[in-house]
Amino acid sequence: MTVSLSRRHLFAVTGAALALGSIATLPTTARAAGPVTWTVLPGAATSFFKASVLLTGATEAVLIDGAFTRSEARAQVAAIQASGKRLTTVFVSHGDPDYYFGLEEIRAAFPDARVVATASTVAHIQKTVEKKREFWGPKMGAETPTSVVLPTALTTPFLELDGERLEIVTPDAGLPDRAFVWVPSIKGVFGGVLLFAGLHVWTADTAQPEQRQAWLRALDAIAARGPSVVVPAHMAAGSATDGAAIAHTRAYLRAFDEELAKAADGAALIAAMKRLYPAAGLEIGLEIGAKVAKGEMRWG
Repeated sequence: MTVSLSRRHLFAVTGAALALGSIATLPTTARAAGPVTWTVLPGAATSFFKASVLLTGATEAVLIDGAFTRSEARAQVAAIQASGKRLTTVFVSHGDPDYYFGLEEIRAAFPDARVVATASTVAHIQKTVEKKREFWGPKMGAETPTSVVLPTALTTPFLELDGERLEIVTPDAGLPDRAFVWVPSIKGVFGGVLLFAGLHVWTADTAQPEQRQAWLRALDAIAARGPSVVVPAHMAAGSATDGAAIAHTRAYLRAFDEELAKAADGAALIAAMKRLYPAAGLEIGLEIGAKVAKGEMRWG
């Protein structure tokens, strides 16, 4: 089977659902014992369970990541408007399209808000955006962006929210385009593609063992901060927002490498991981990651 056919098969269900529009669960809000409130804006299963976060202070708001689809982006617009705060900034924490495709809706509603990312993420998007639009456009139909809002590169390693500093952290040099937001005042970790909750972990972009080792070091660096709040960028509905996502992602990556060494092929690796994680969502991530790791499919 060719690479293109493999991708068509793996994304068939996702593409059909996206053409009909994505349906996400309702936002979840928690008020920390501090000056920053956070609200999870969840994504649908057809959007890879991609969650964004709205951070609000006394008068301002910061959005961590856009949505994948236009429908989900319009729900983000409604949540921001309902907060009563002024959106000053959108931070895009990773360069995959589920982090930025919906930003044209945000830009239309909040034209004065700046859209930013790390320089590595901006370079990632610039390198891949046309290929991503070509691939996803026919599958997403009316949900695909008519124009893509490209973030500008940050010149400082932090944002501000009503005087509160929001630190932009890239925890391991081996994964330069994987950043997250650290909010010291509430000991909160938000955004990035380093953490998953209740899902199979997306490994296709870290096909080499040394990349997964860098990922494990990044998880150790996150845990060392002692966070009280952890909101993964990919999370199943009802997932805990404590440190459980760190433990889940770490255990999954270690199990993946152990089973990879034993598996004869991608199908065997998929079967092994499903036995270990029978309730995990995002099976497409496992299917692609296993095939890539066993050399049966190219990715990226």
